[in-house]
Amino acid sequence: MTSMAAVVVWTGKPSGASALDFLKRCPEIQDVAIVARAETPLPSGPLAVFQVSNPWSSEVVVDVLRWFDQSKAEYLVWILSPSAIVPEAGLKRLADCARDTNASIVYSDYYDRRTNGVLEMHPLIDYQPGSLRDDFDFGPVLLLNGTALTRVVSRIKHDSLATEFGGWYDLRLRLTEEGPVMRLPEPNFTLPLPEKRGGIEEHFSYVDPRNRNYQIEMERIATAHLKRIGAFLSPPQSTLIQEANPFPVEASVVIPVRNRKRTVADAVASALAQQAAFPFNVIVVDNHSSDGTTQILADMACREPRLVHIVPSRLDLGIGGCWNEAIHSEACGRYAVQLDSDDLYHGTDVLTRIVAEFHRADYAMVIGSYTIVDFDLNPIPPGLVDHREWTDENGPNNGLRIAGFGAPRAFHVPTLRSIGFPNVSYGEDYGVVLRITRQYRLGRIYDSLYWCRRWEDNSDHALSLETKNRYALYKDRLRTIEIAARQK
Repeated sequence: MTSMAAVVVWTGKPSGASALDFLKRCPEIQDVAIVARAETPLPSGPLAVFQVSNPWSSEVVVDVLRWFDQSKAEYLVWILSPSAIVPEAGLKRLADCARDTNASIVYSDYYDRRTNGVLEMHPLIDYQPGSLRDDFDFGPVLLLNGTALTRVVSRIKHDSLATEFGGWYDLRLRLTEEGPVMRLPEPNFTLPLPEKRGGIEEHFSYVDPRNRNYQIEMERIATAHLKRIGAFLSPPQSTLIQEANPFPVEASVVIPVRNRKRTVADAVASALAQQAAFPFNVIVVDNHSSDGTTQILADMACREPRLVHIVPSRLDLGIGGCWNEAIHSEACGRYAVQLDSDDLYHGTDVLTRIVAEFHRADYAMVIGSYTIVDFDLNPIPPGLVDHREWTDENGPNNGLRIAGFGAPRAFHVPTLRSIGFPNVSYGEDYGVVLRITRQYRLGRIYDSLYWCRRWEDNSDHALSLETKNRYALYKDRLRTIEIAARQK
């Protein structure tokens, strides 16, 4: 019979009592422990208890692993959600998978149980080397290989990465270095559907300045992981690519668009209103709009010679493909500056400030900061998003952990032409920044240059779980590719 010990992240809610009762009765569970905050009411019964200020700290991880070693069990079941319904068959399935594959971590899909009792499948995504972000979703229950845990515990103690928030993150990154991570694409557990956070709050939580200490710890842990696997980068110093042919203008604002008749004219007007001492134009790549956007742009182009209206011949372009059309156009300037079709520049000096930053140093890319607003340009939380987690010394490494880099994004066109965008409509900008920062320097402006509108037609508004998974899997794949390149 497989021997397991179980640790439960205890929140004190009554819904967790049934999970504890099951674990105490389960014949394959030798020992049960709970990790709880100091102020959390504890359940009754014979349990090992770790009461701490933060259940995710390195102190907790070391204490739990010491307790697990004393249990002499083969596997450690780590229950992240105490309200999860954990059947014995589900635990056995994870243990069988771990034994068959020698995986260091095994996790599985699960069911969401709605308040009316209906069960809905909750698929997760496969783990890969690029899944090193600290918010990767393993579901409510993980099984950790005891042999791998024995190998990493001494290293955790030796490295002394004392953290308040990142103990669990450090542990799971180290385990991924010891063996494969296996996802079972089948539902082995059930989780009552929790209260959902607001979409905007969830999307931007990682840049909330209130979470700054957390982010510093996570960066330190991720950087140590990259060093251990040979993917750490020193600050890049490659020379920019130059082209002999002259550019028609110094800068081009690039606006990919499809069916944005409600906002595109405002975006174009915002770009044309820029005041600069150098020539610039606005390139709008109209991806075969069918809602009247094309006519709006054609009329504007007739009145304004600086507006270049491109309708590509290809019908298979995503946003990245539209960017490729723009930067390879004969009309494109030396620098290409992003503006989304439903957003606006914050002021008339944005182009001037961005080009001045390019001239200040040998940058292949410059990224500004933006303010989140509603459709009528009223600021909404979190307000200014400035991505101050970026540093010249470690930004290219920390970029593999975070979700994005900011806006507006501006590029040195000859260098960008040598790289190009992937032809997708999500993550294309993230992939390009990863690729650029592997070799080239990146400049930052921390003042707000950009109004980023959040409204019902945003491409990331009210995404389905299937779409969220697809997007997350794609970004993880970009990181996996980039890690492999950096290891080479």
